[in-house]
Amino acid sequence: MLEHFGIKDFIDILLVAALLYYLFKMVKISGMRPLFIGIVVFMIIWVLVSQVFDMVLLGSILDQFVNIGLILLVILFQDEIRRFLMSLGSKKGWKFVSKLFIPVDKQQKDTSHITSIVLACMNMSKARIGALIVVQGDLQLSLYEQTGEIINADISSRLIENIFFKNSPLHDGAMIVVGKKIKAAGCILPISQNPNIPKHMGLRHRAGLGITQETDAKVIVVSEETGKITFAEEGRLKINVNPEELQQLILKE
Repeated sequence: MLEHFGIKDFIDILLVAALLYYLFKMVKISGMRPLFIGIVVFMIIWVLVSQVFDMVLLGSILDQFVNIGLILLVILFQDEIRRFLMSLGSKKGWKFVSKLFIPVDKQQKDTSHITSIVLACMNMSKARIGALIVVQGDLQLSLYEQTGEIINADISSRLIENIFFKNSPLHDGAMIVVGKKIKAAGCILPISQNPNIPKHMGLRHRAGLGITQETDAKVIVVSEETGKITFAEEGRLKINVNPEELQQLILKE
């Protein structure tokens, strides 16, 4: 068997392993890791029974489960499948390939708008003003922008603080930042159902985590109760972030 093993077979195994790892990473974000592991274990048992040990009766039973299971998988993992396909079609999904052929621009990027966001978060943290800021990645957030008020204004720390001021009509929703613009405010985000979120965290943190499970956005949450700054990305929370860390996390590609 090994004598027929060539470079094509090695690439085949490598691609399958990479795909499984990527899918595992995505379901880990949504909290469905045990279900994914269970499916992988079932598939291994099915291959052993049907292909290796050639058990006809048990193999035929498992074959029926597999045929029905394909439909069930689409239903169970519809959000993950959608996110996987969206990431493949995004610029981020092809960034590695493009770097091989297109020279990387070494010019210093203007990060003054990021500094304004960090400064606003520092001031709101000290004053214990709650805030929820979403920084768009490669995936568009137009659907969520339409749930709030379109602003399309230049980023400034004063404007951000005014939007999240307690008496402001937009302070309860999320602010969406696209490039160097505040695109919208007062937006409604999907709420994360991840059971591992600490109990003391409220809807702001759950909404911030929820949008990172659906898209590649980066989210900053300022707690109204404690004043602590939390950063969310790829379905993970980083609690009690200081200003220097926050700027690095936002700028990190």
